[in-house]
Amino acid sequence: MNRQLVVIALLLAGLAARVQAHNAICDCYDNGDNTITCEGGFSDGGTAVGVPMRVLDEAGKVLIEGAMSDRSDFTFTKPDVGFRVEFEGGDGHVIQIDGRDIEE
Repeated sequence: MNRQLVVIALLLAGLAARVQAHNAICDCYDNGDNTITCEGGFSDGGTAVGVPMRVLDEAGKVLIEGAMSDRSDFTFTKPDVGFRVEFEGGDGHVIQIDGRDIEE
């Protein structure tokens, strides 16, 4: 019985290491021309090509939807209202960036 517990513990530890092996990374900056660019990827070196992106207002209404380009970036026109950006990296890897935190 103890051997089974050890095997299960090792399997769970390996799974946890795999899950932590690639954290989502996303950063956005103001281009100074009324546009915002976000760049993304994963900590294991993976690109963010095709990762869904959303820009939402303060009430959660989707203002802009798109996806990371083949360069793992996403550029959009800066909304005239308070907003946040969501990077949907899959497997629970959602990054939210408040528009007030985006600087030139």
